[in-house]
Amino acid sequence: MPRLSEVIAALDNLWPAERAESWDAVGTVVGDPDQEVTRVLFAVDPVQEIVDEAVKLGADLLVTHHPLYLRGTTTVAASTFKGRVVHTLIKNDIALHVAHTNADTADPGVSDALAGALDLRVVRPLVPDPSDPEGRRGLGRVCELDTPLTVREFAARAAQRLPATAQGIRVAGDPDAPVRTVAVSGGSGDSLFDHVRAAGVDAFLTADLRHHPASEARAHSPLALLDAAHWATEWPWCELAAAQLDEISDRHGWDLRVHVSRTVTDPWTAHAASSGATTDSSGAPN
Repeated sequence: MPRLSEVIAALDNLWPAERAESWDAVGTVVGDPDQEVTRVLFAVDPVQEIVDEAVKLGADLLVTHHPLYLRGTTTVAASTFKGRVVHTLIKNDIALHVAHTNADTADPGVSDALAGALDLRVVRPLVPDPSDPEGRRGLGRVCELDTPLTVREFAARAAQRLPATAQGIRVAGDPDAPVRTVAVSGGSGDSLFDHVRAAGVDAFLTADLRHHPASEARAHSPLALLDAAHWATEWPWCELAAAQLDEISDRHGWDLRVHVSRTVTDPWTAHAASSGATTDSSGAPN
C-alpha cells in the first residue's frame, strides 16, 4: 500500500499547488505523511456529513474541492463546526487534501468534467492560462454541441445530466433561441462575463449568478444564461478526479479503492415555485 506522501505527490502532479490563485488554500490540511492509504473518498465539500461518510467507509484519505479553512483560523476547537471536522479526521486517521482553483484550471479540470457531463465538445479554455504553451489549461471552457438545441432544450439537458438540487436550472433569455456554442465554468462564474462575450457563444452555464451582473450581461447581448447550483456544477469533477487517481493506482500497482461521495451537500434543501406573481406593476413592491 502507498504512503500518504506518495499519493499526495501524485495528486500534486495533477493539480500543482503553485497553480492555485494567491487567495486560495489548497494542499494537505490533515494527515501523517507516513500513514498507509488504502481507500480514498472524493467530495466537493469538507463538511461533517462528508467526514462522517469517510469514517463509515473506512477511508484513509478524503479529497475535496472546497477548502476547509479558506481564510485561516485561530482555533480547531471541536466546539466549532470546522474544528469538529478536524477532530473527527484526526481521531479516525483520515487525511484531508484540497484541490480548488488549481483543479479549476487543470487539463483536464473542473470545467472539462462539467462539459463532459453535459455532452459538450471542449474547444478551448475560456480564460487561457498564459503559462501553458499548449493553450489547454485555464479557467472555464468554450464548447460546442454536436447538434444545436434551443435554450429550453439545453436547460432540460442540464437539469437531467447534473446532480439534482433544490434549485435546478435557472434560465435568462429567449427559451426558443438556438444554442450551438456554450461557455461553461464550474462554480461561481459571473466575474467571467467579459470573457464570455468575447468568446461569442450563444449560452453561458455556470453557478451563483447575481442579479446585477446577469441583468447587465443580458443588456449587452442576447446571450442566454443558465444558472445551476454551485455544488452541482463542481460535483462531476469528483468523478473525473477519482478516475485519474484510479489510473495512477493501476499504473503503480497500489490497488487503491477510490470512491465518490454522492451525498448532496448543496446548502439549499427546498424550492417553492412562484405562484402569486402579478403582471400589474402597480402591485409590485417598491
